Amino acid sequence: MKATVFVDVTDAWSYIGAVRFERAAAMYTILTGEPIDIGYRACSVPGAPPAVEVAPAARISGIEFNLDEIVPADSTDAWRLLTWAVESGDDVQRELLHQLWRAHFLEGADIADHFVLASRAALYGLDLEAADGLLASTEYAEDVAKQRATAEHLGVEVTPFIVVDASRTISGVHSQDDYLQALHRIARDED
Repeated sequence: MKATVFVDVTDAWSYIGAVRFERAAAMYTILTGEPIDIGYRACSVPGAPPAVEVAPAARISGIEFNLDEIVPADSTDAWRLLTWAVESGDDVQRELLHQLWRAHFLEGADIADHFVLASRAALYGLDLEAADGLLASTEYAEDVAKQRATAEHLGVEVTPFIVVDASRTISGVHSQDDYLQALHRIARDED
């Protein structure tokens, strides 16, 4: 199975839902032996609730927020970096995305700052100079715009928005068990 997950780096529900979905996907693989490849794409959801409203849901999922330190930021450059990172593999992109979520929601880092972005990329084995060069340019800006346009075309109104095998969707934050059940239903329907 292939899952494409539309999220944003500055959206708390994206973070919580993605963590729960990843855990459900891992459990699905353990139970069935069938791996689920997960890739992430940018989306913008206007009017997302502030992190303070989702902090209790985050704690249930083992995610900590430092609400006093969150720096409002445009995530476009973060997504340009994440789009480049996927060239090194979905796992690299996912690890960098989680690092950026922690930086934004827990550490109070400005994820629009190029130094913050490049140094986080280097932590995950990406070339620091290449990351700096990318961020100093407009490289991947069109790709990010296309990802966001695709999300808009798909009617994404809540995050995460998950497209499984390019045909089925799961919208919004659910429990890990609900995501797992949805994956089982999708697999049955495809047989």
